Formats: sequence, structure tokens, C-alpha cells
Amino acid sequence: MKTDKITYYSNGKLLLTGEYLVLDGALALGVPTKFEQNLEIQPIIAPKIEWRSFDKKGVVWFETVFDLPLSKTKESNTIKQTLQDILLQAQKINPAFLSTNQGFKVQTNLGFPMDWGLGSSSTLINNIAQWAKVNAFELLKNTLGGSGYDIACAQKDTPILYQLVHEKPIVKPVAYTPVFKDQLYFVHLNKKQRSQREIVRYQNIKEGTKEAVNTVSEITEFLVKTTKLDDFEMLLKEHEKLLSSILKLPTIQDLQFKDYFGQTKSLGAWGGDFILATGNDDTPKYFIEKGFKTVLLYDEMVL
Repeated sequence: MKTDKITYYSNGKLLLTGEYLVLDGALALGVPTKFEQNLEIQPIIAPKIEWRSFDKKGVVWFETVFDLPLSKTKESNTIKQTLQDILLQAQKINPAFLSTNQGFKVQTNLGFPMDWGLGSSSTLINNIAQWAKVNAFELLKNTLGGSGYDIACAQKDTPILYQLVHEKPIVKPVAYTPVFKDQLYFVHLNKKQRSQREIVRYQNIKEGTKEAVNTVSEITEFLVKTTKLDDFEMLLKEHEKLLSSILKLPTIQDLQFKDYFGQTKSLGAWGGDFILATGNDDTPKYFIEKGFKTVLLYDEMVL
């Protein structure tokens, strides 16, 4: 029996513009990160899937076994239940996937801390989709849900413009390399935000979102083209103000960084994960002194 190991890779992601509103058709700017997750598949004789997931430090954080052929069971472990649902949905899309008693040893390796919010779930979905030979956007829609921009970033090695048109993903790679990128920083807020919960919260709002979709789309288009940091900061501020009015939440700048000399912007679900900050050589010191020790330059984060 051939026992060659096959490895699939998927990039992490960050959404620079369009958070929340991308769900309603806003044009959004997403970037793939240098931090990724891979999935290793190795055939074994036993009719089962032996699954092990490793964190960035090489420590096993989850392991389980599925008997083959795969069948739907009610699991007490939430992670195992979610994984089982993803595998079964992949099989539903491609009935040939896991259709025999051929077993596999499966290992996932995360290239970033789990609380960074760079897409531990989306990279897993995209890797499983590659293994199962199915459409990753369809697999996401049938399982965890979301806009799908994270799947697009997982698959592309350049920044992307992303938009849902009649609920179908439109992905356009863009050569986005801001001339002032050495003045852009990504700062981790020391906590993980639950994106699915925040999406549900947003979907219960709806008031004012139609007009906001058009405005954010325009902001995205201008932001991609701007070559001046002052204009870039103005666009970030406008974006933050708009989302603040819709979400009925204070901007991160008003909430935590009123005395900061640059402009900050939430990325993805508000209240956690990373923010974008414009600044200078004093930026890392400012955030570190406030207890935020993960401060990365644009080129350290973006692929």
C-alpha cells in the first residue's frame, strides 16, 4: 500500500475593510498572512481516521478517532462534533470522499497562536476541501457559514478585493502594496473574538446597512488607490465611524486608545483579535506599554 504523506496548505487572513458589511455585499479588502495552517494526510491500513491537531508550539491541543465508513453520531465534544459535521458535509458534496474503508492518519499544524484570529477554522475548511476535492466556499456555507472572504485569502497569495454578488463570491486579486507600509502596524488585543456570535449580533441590527454597504465599498476602492498616509487615515476613521454608528459600539480608538498619535481600526469582529494602526517607530513602545505585546509591521504579517 502506498503510504506517501500528502500536505495541504492554507493562508491565514485579515479583513482590512468591509467587516460585517461584506455579508451584505460590500466590497472588502482582504489580505492573506504569512502565518498559515497545513493538513497532513497519510494512508493507514486500519479503517479509521486518527486525527491530531498541533498548535504553533507543536503541542497537541486536540485528538480524536473516527471509524470508517464515516457516520453521523451525536458527540459530547463540541470540537469533535464540528469536525465530524465538516467531514460529512464534504462527503455529501463529493460522495467518493471517505467512501471506502481506507484509513488515514491526519495531522493539522497551526502556524500562529490560536487566539490570534487569523483563521484556524477557515484554513481547516480550505485544507479539508482540498483533501476532499470539493468547493471550499460551498463547504464553508454548509458548515460554519460566513462571507467566505477568509476562504479566498486562504487560496490566494496576494491581497484580494472580495464581494458577494447574489450570494456568490467574486474574488479579484489586487497588487496592493501601500507605499507607506512601513508606517502600518498590526496589534493584537490579547483576546479572541467569537466571529460567529458577532455575525449573528450584526444580522439582528440591519438598520442603515444598505446605505453603509455602498459607502464602505467606496471607501475600499479609495483605500486601495491612495498613496498618501493622511488620506489613508481619513478613510480608516470614516470606516470606523460608520461601523460604530451601525453596531452601536464605540470605536477601538475611543474605547482604549484616545491618546494614541496615529489612527487605529478594528479588523474583523469588533472587540478582539488584531487592529490596524498607523504610526511610526514609537508605535510598538506605545502599545507594549499598554500591555499589548504583539505588534507586527505590515511586511511581517502580510504575505
